[in-house]
Formats: sequence, C-alpha cells, structure tokens
Amino acid sequence: MSDSRHQDQGITATEASSLAHRDETAAPPPASSTGAGSPAATAAEATPRNSLPWTIAGLVIVVALAGIVRLLTEWLPGATEGTGFGKVAKSIEYPVYAIALGFLGNAVLSLTGVRDRMTAAFRTEFFIKIGLVLLGATINFAVVVRAAGPAVLQAIALITVVFLFTWWFAGLLGIDDRLRALLASSLSICGVSAAVAAAGAVQAKKEQLAFTATLVIVFAVPSIFLLPWLANLMGLPDAVTGAWIGGNIDTTAAVTAAGAVAGEQPLQIASIVKVTQNALLGVVAVLLTLYFAVKAAPAGASAGTEPTADQPAAPPRFGDRASLAMLWQRFPKFVLGFIAASIIATVLAESVAADVLEPRLDAAKELQTWALTLAFVSIGLEFNVSSAKDAGWKPVLVFLVATLVNLVVGLGLALLLFRSFTF
Repeated sequence: MSDSRHQDQGITATEASSLAHRDETAAPPPASSTGAGSPAATAAEATPRNSLPWTIAGLVIVVALAGIVRLLTEWLPGATEGTGFGKVAKSIEYPVYAIALGFLGNAVLSLTGVRDRMTAAFRTEFFIKIGLVLLGATINFAVVVRAAGPAVLQAIALITVVFLFTWWFAGLLGIDDRLRALLASSLSICGVSAAVAAAGAVQAKKEQLAFTATLVIVFAVPSIFLLPWLANLMGLPDAVTGAWIGGNIDTTAAVTAAGAVAGEQPLQIASIVKVTQNALLGVVAVLLTLYFAVKAAPAGASAGTEPTADQPAAPPRFGDRASLAMLWQRFPKFVLGFIAASIIATVLAESVAADVLEPRLDAAKELQTWALTLAFVSIGLEFNVSSAKDAGWKPVLVFLVATLVNLVVGLGLALLLFRSFTF
C-alpha cells in the first residue's frame, strides 16, 4: 500500500486515545500544507518543539501568571477602594484576571516566537481535573446525590436534542458524516475531549478534528463571561444558573471558569452537571463506533471475524467485551475522583471535630483555587489564533445555530429540573 493512501486515512481509535490525554482546550494544529520531506518539515523535525527546558520555562510562566492573578484578586480591591474603579475591582473574580493574563502572555510569547515550544506546559485539562477533584471535597455528598437525578435527566435530554439537531443541520448543509459526528459530539457533550473520542470512533481526518477543536475554543471563551452575565440579568436562581452553565458551555475548563464567575453555589451545580455529561462520553463513543462500523461493514460479515484483505472485521456488538472495553477507555476517570472526594469529606464531617477538619478543608479549597487559576491561565496561553482561520463557514454556521439551540433548550431544562433545588 502506498504512503499516500496512509496519509489520507482518518484518525484511528489508538491515535484518538493518545490525543485524549492532551489538554481539553488545546486545538490540534491543522495539517500543514508542507510535504513530509520538505526542508521546512525536516527543520521542524530536527528542532524539538517541546523539549524539557522549554517545558519547564513554560511551567514557570504559568505559575508566575497565576501568582499575579492571586495578587490582583487580593490586593486590587483594597488598593482601589474609594476610587471610580473600586466597585468594579470588587466584582471581578479571579478567572477573569487569569484568562486575561493568559491571553496577554500568549501574545507576548507568540511575538517572541517561543510559545509553540512551551505548549507542553500549558496543561489546562490536567489542572482542571485536579481542581474538580478538590472541589468535590468542598461539596457535601448530599448535594451531589440530590443534584444527580436532575443532572442525569438534563444530560440525557440535552445530549440527545443537541446531538440530533447538529447532526441533522450539518447534513442539511452537506457536511461530511465524520465531521458531522465531531461537531455533534463536541457541542452536545464536552468539547474537544468529545471530538477526540468521536474522531477515533469514526476515523475522522486530522483536519476535521482541528476544525472542530478550533470552533470549540472560539465559542467557549466568550461564554465564560456571557452566560453568568445573562443569568444575572434574568435573575436566575443559583442552581438554575449552574445547571445552565454546566449544560451549555462545551469544555469543562470553561464551565468551571464560568461557574467561578457566577459564584460558589452555581459552580457546584455546574460541575455536577458537567461531570454527568462527561460520564456519558463513553456511551456516545461506543454508539458512534457501532453506527459507522455497521455503515461501512460489508454485507455478510459476521461479528468477531478476523479482518482480511477482502473481508474487514465486522462491527462489535453493544455489550460485548470490545464495546465494554471501549466504554471504560473513554470514561473520564476524574469523575470518580470527584465523587470519592465528596464522599470522604462528607463522612469526615460527621466523624471529625470541626476545629480539626475545617483547616484541612480550607487547605483543600486553597489548593483547588490554585489549580483552577493555573487552568484558566492555561486557557489563554493555549489559544491558537492562527488555527481559527482554518475553519470553513459551514462548520461555523452549524456551531453558531446549534449553540443557540443548546442555550434555549438548556435554559428550559435547567428551569424545569433545578428551579426548586435548594442547597
């Protein structure tokens, strides 16, 4: 088989599994138009872009910017008290400073030509997972239990409606089935992570994954500030605000940032709703694999047959060992850490004296704030401006229209399921 045929193939499940470990908000770079054997490609291969010294330098920058964020959050309100900016400074939450400084750092590093060498240090998803697990330690498990039922109902309904609408609308515009799957998965579940999982399931092209990831980031960042503002404008209760944010913003990092802007209680519900959606990622990936495998399977192939040159492997059956293994592989493990931390903290609250437990919970809260600050700084640092130019108008239109549908349906479900929720 020729090399050109290999280059035209899509992303396999193995490649997608590897990509899934990358940061959720980091858009994979679009495929270069430069050939593999060109001087530019050879030079790129000869110069490691993410060597250890550059990664360490990038991490130092992330931590330094996070330190400046904490300084601004704690010092600026007092320093500007009594001035025209004083009231504004008091209302600005740390995610705003973190993302703004992240974008500023992004611009400086890009202008100096060193940003791409440091990208291994911008670990948004890693920091977010740490922050969410620690957040679990600050949420009484009774809140998780009471919110779980409405969260599951909202997740199932919202994923179904948004996925099917996006699939239909993208098909109406004549978009390729594999790109339709990526767009529908990212919009309805959890952004880039869902797109990566879907890419492996449907063997999408790397360019399609890059398009989708770019759109996720472009739409998610404004939502961090827009949804809390709209929720405040409409006077939504905290639980409804959190459910709306958690069900509508695509990436977990952006959901956490928006929840932090909205307040502590909206952040709790937004996190519960989002981890519930994340938990359904594996199910969607298995169903997509089955659909595309059945669609591409030759007539007469039997399940479990070994692939040959003339007879490709038959699709797995839902519930067999292969599909269950894939379900576990796609399942976001940090969800278990979030639940475990909440259970442990709740049990300790009933068995340990408050004067002993409270300082430890305060320390966990402080670590959580640091982890989330590092994540929000990384959001700004990771954003790839050049990749935003490569998404065609049709995927952009699909994302825009489906996002509006998501907002309306999500708000209706949040009001229906969380209107009477009490903390």
